[in-house]
Amino acid sequence: MDVVEQARQAIRAHDLIEDLDAPVLLMVSGGSDSVALAYIAAELAGAGVVGPISILHVNHKLRGEQADEDAAFVAELATLLGIEHVTVEIDVDAIARAERGNIEAIARRERYAAAREALEDLCRTHSMPVSSGRIFVAHTADDRVENFYMRSIVGTGPGGFRSMLYLNGQVARPLLDAGREELRDYIIGRIERDLPVVRDREEMLWREDATNQHTDRFRAFVRHEIVPLAKERNPQLLVTLTRTMNLIADEDDMLDAFADELVARHVVRLEPAEDGCVLSPMLAAERVPLLRRVVFKVLESLLDPDDRVETASVEAIIDAFEHGRPKSGYVANIQGNLAVSSNKQGVRIEPMAAFRTRRRK
Repeated sequence: MDVVEQARQAIRAHDLIEDLDAPVLLMVSGGSDSVALAYIAAELAGAGVVGPISILHVNHKLRGEQADEDAAFVAELATLLGIEHVTVEIDVDAIARAERGNIEAIARRERYAAAREALEDLCRTHSMPVSSGRIFVAHTADDRVENFYMRSIVGTGPGGFRSMLYLNGQVARPLLDAGREELRDYIIGRIERDLPVVRDREEMLWREDATNQHTDRFRAFVRHEIVPLAKERNPQLLVTLTRTMNLIADEDDMLDAFADELVARHVVRLEPAEDGCVLSPMLAAERVPLLRRVVFKVLESLLDPDDRVETASVEAIIDAFEHGRPKSGYVANIQGNLAVSSNKQGVRIEPMAAFRTRRRK
């Protein structure tokens, strides 16, 4: 099966498109995966599988002249395909210095913030509700396998070993069933099919980011050190591990649906919403795996989008239940700012300031 058909099937099987008239924003860096995404999306748009498409390129200003050449390459690609495009420049290094944060995490945050803003503009241009629009990213089966091994090394929470979602909010991954080499073969194959391609000044069909070779970065280490060893033992690693992750995903979806029902029935949000929530005493009767998922979902809703739910926080909330009921007088401080307390009315999670104010009354 060729990669265009794989993408078509992924879009249909995982309901990646809500409305065929809704616009799709392609995030294109200039690397082989995203260049293939642009070519494939153009074919799919021509076949009526997706709606109007546009390209977003984000220049993180981290690689000097090379970054500018990436932007020029993507602009030429968009022109060749007759696709609207926009380039956004973000000085990620300056932001990282100001925030004293991780460059890669900040780059990702800013990149997706730019994508959300671009999608809103695109939807307004096409007179479509923003909620119907989609952001296509070029994650592949290789990326998914790399995530699997990364999480195996550092640990993960509920559902983590499914690795990547085909659809996460408005972000869709239509290439998750395709391997990186398959996509490169597809780009090269366009020449044999007499289809137009873009080349850079060195005659390359895509742009290479030299930093991807640095094994001191975690993903690059997994990509160049761990995965090749696994492929030596199993040359069909992408196929077999993807199948395994999809089995995990099926079970994860089922457990997630159960957890959503429990949240709807047994979690009460305080007013105003930022004041926290109360978990019903009834949750004490649930099995720990489901309770853990409920707690994880609750914490995700209370924390900032960029904050990671800590395992210790989840366990601290679960510890507030004992012998089928909330543990009277239990108090814990989690994630540095949230207080957990329990009594016979349930387990309360709230900002530490709100907890202290209540205790003083």
